[in-house]
Amino acid sequence: MSGINYDLKQIRGFAFDVDGVLSASTIPLHPNGEPMRMINIKDGYALQLAVKLGYEVAIITGSKTEAVRKRFEGLGIKDLFLGASVKLPVYKDWVKARRLKDEEVLFMGDDIPDIEVLHCCGLPCAPADACADVLNCASYISPRCGGMGCARDVIEQVLRAHGDWMKDCHAFGW
Repeated sequence: MSGINYDLKQIRGFAFDVDGVLSASTIPLHPNGEPMRMINIKDGYALQLAVKLGYEVAIITGSKTEAVRKRFEGLGIKDLFLGASVKLPVYKDWVKARRLKDEEVLFMGDDIPDIEVLHCCGLPCAPADACADVLNCASYISPRCGGMGCARDVIEQVLRAHGDWMKDCHAFGW
């Protein structure tokens, strides 16, 4: 049973911010000044499973680091939009390119740069520790904080609604 008040069977695409969603809001800095991130392994599992099952998955982030690119490419995500300082045009281009409708997209963001996309997508979601402005426009707020399994939470609920969670051999490997 889902905790999300939305017809999850409509969802065909997922889009996520990175900092504060797929990684925690606090970012340690490498001595060379590059931001370093910790990524939740359960989020990673859910992301790669969604890709293998044919869902559209995009990362839309202001981050520009090669480590972020490598991690999400390694999960099979092809639609990586790094350095997206303004996210709405990127989101709209992705939706059009993937032949999605806004109501078929779940987007999860945590801060002010995500609000335009949250207002545009069908299912706006936020981690528990998102800023107040984002929490006010989210239809679903995960009980999990950014970087602590919030992406797994929403992906698992959608896949379960579709009957895709643990349905075949795709679920039991990376």
